[in-house]
Amino acid sequence: MLKIAVYGKGGIGKSTVTSNLAAAFAVMGKRVIQIGCDPKADSTINLLGGQPLRPVMNYLREEDDDPETLEAISKVGFGGVLCIETGGPTPGLGCAGRGIIATFALLEDLHLFESWKPDVVLYDVLGDVVCGGFAAPIREGYAEKVLIVTSGEKMALYAANNINSAVKNFEDRSYAKVFGVVLNHRNVEREKEKVEAFAAANGLDIVGEIPRSDDITRYEDAGMTVIQGNPTLPVSQTFFALAEKLFNC
Repeated sequence: MLKIAVYGKGGIGKSTVTSNLAAAFAVMGKRVIQIGCDPKADSTINLLGGQPLRPVMNYLREEDDDPETLEAISKVGFGGVLCIETGGPTPGLGCAGRGIIATFALLEDLHLFESWKPDVVLYDVLGDVVCGGFAAPIREGYAEKVLIVTSGEKMALYAANNINSAVKNFEDRSYAKVFGVVLNHRNVEREKEKVEAFAAANGLDIVGEIPRSDDITRYEDAGMTVIQGNPTLPVSQTFFALAEKLFNC
């Protein structure tokens, strides 16, 4: 089972990368789970036809008992991808990171991995602040590979550096390691040069490049990934190439 955590600054495109990777893996014939670990709970929306999924934390707040089945807190989306959103606390109350921890504990109780038997598990994780909760996918051994999504923008690279530092804090415990950097182009000045400098300074590889693409925006406006919209497009091929690299390396 391949377990990947995708981290990046909020708004940098990590959910776009994650959901397109999930779709690519599914088209490749893999059995996939995608778990959104962000209070916004919008990680899986483009795998579900633009329809939001009720987050686990909402379920726990609104129902009298914990869910007894996976079906109560998940939906199957494009290509058979099982979609789950952790969600977060009521806005302004509580710690969002604790929502991830509570969700992971619940998924263990429901025997998610034993019952679903995935080939690939993708965690889409907010990386602005890598607190204990948001570090759970790497700290608790859920993921084995970390992708850091960044552009050449200053704050995106700042967040990427924090994420890399957080992963390194656990590297002596056989937890997840950074597999590489995904450059999600924003067309800023000297963008590739800046990201290459960051990667080189930290001993990392740029393992994927996602071009700035109107096709991604157009298909997301229609509630789907670009993989679903048109898998033959050049931008779609970048996701397939990254999926192949992740699965075979």
